[in-house]
Amino acid sequence: MTYEEFADSRLSALLRYAVMLTGDPTAAQDLVQETMLRVQLHWRRVARSDSPDGYVRRIMTNQFIESRRASWWRRVLLRADPDPVVAAPTDHAAESAERDRVWSLLARLPRRQRAALVLRYYEDLPDQEIADILGCAVGTVRSSISRGLDALRAELVEAR
Repeated sequence: MTYEEFADSRLSALLRYAVMLTGDPTAAQDLVQETMLRVQLHWRRVARSDSPDGYVRRIMTNQFIESRRASWWRRVLLRADPDPVVAAPTDHAAESAERDRVWSLLARLPRRQRAALVLRYYEDLPDQEIADILGCAVGTVRSSISRGLDALRAELVEAR
């Protein structure tokens, strides 16, 4: 498989994964672009791996987790906090408001916990693959997922 074939077949899935990690479509596009640049530069190594898709996911996840260490200007978000939404019981936008609330709760989690939750519940990966992508032990993955879910539950209970 060539780099171009890989990019054509996996770009949309990588973008969806990046949106789940970042919570921001623009930041997700930047993350995918930076990842694909690294993949292209190291394509021979990626193509030789047992799972090129997993290798690229690991590159993207590491970039996402380590992006906090970037200079301060890359972390400034110029968007206002959304106004609290109080939906009527029959309002069709209630589902959208709940999704936005979950996004904001996910954004508060540490990056490693968030990545573990996204890999488990969005990408539907088993513990071992998540551990390979995050570069940690399976027990650490389970702990990160458990702590992330506990934090989300606490926020949901507190908000009610």
